[in-house]
Amino acid sequence: MRSLLDPWRLIAGLSGLTAVLIGAVAAHALSGEQAIISVERASNYQLIHAVLLMVSTLLSGRAAKLSRWCFLFGIILFSGSIYAKYIFGLSDAVKVAPTGGILLMLGWLSLAFSAKGQAK
Repeated sequence: MRSLLDPWRLIAGLSGLTAVLIGAVAAHALSGEQAIISVERASNYQLIHAVLLMVSTLLSGRAAKLSRWCFLFGIILFSGSIYAKYIFGLSDAVKVAPTGGILLMLGWLSLAFSAKGQAK
C-alpha cells in the first residue's frame, strides 16, 4: 500500500489544486474571449490529467510509472505553455504545446498498458 505522503500523490493533488485556481483566474480575471477559452481549456486538461495521475499511483509496473511521467510533463508543457501565453504574455511558449499533447496521449497509452499487469 502506498503512503499518503507518496510524492506522486502530492504532485497530483497540487496539480488539481492549481488547475482549479487557474480556471478561476480565467473565469474572473482574464479579459479577451480567446484568452479565457484557452486558459479554461488548459485548466480542464490539467484537472483531468491530475485525476489520472492520482489514479496511476494505485498501479505498479513500468507502464504505470511511464504514464505518471508522461502526464506530469504533458501537463507542464501543454497547459503550462498556454498559461504562459495568456497569463504572462509569452506568446512563443505555445510552441511546446503539441509536445505536451503528445505526452498526454502517450500517458493514456501507457496507462492502458499498465492495466495488463494489474488484471487478476
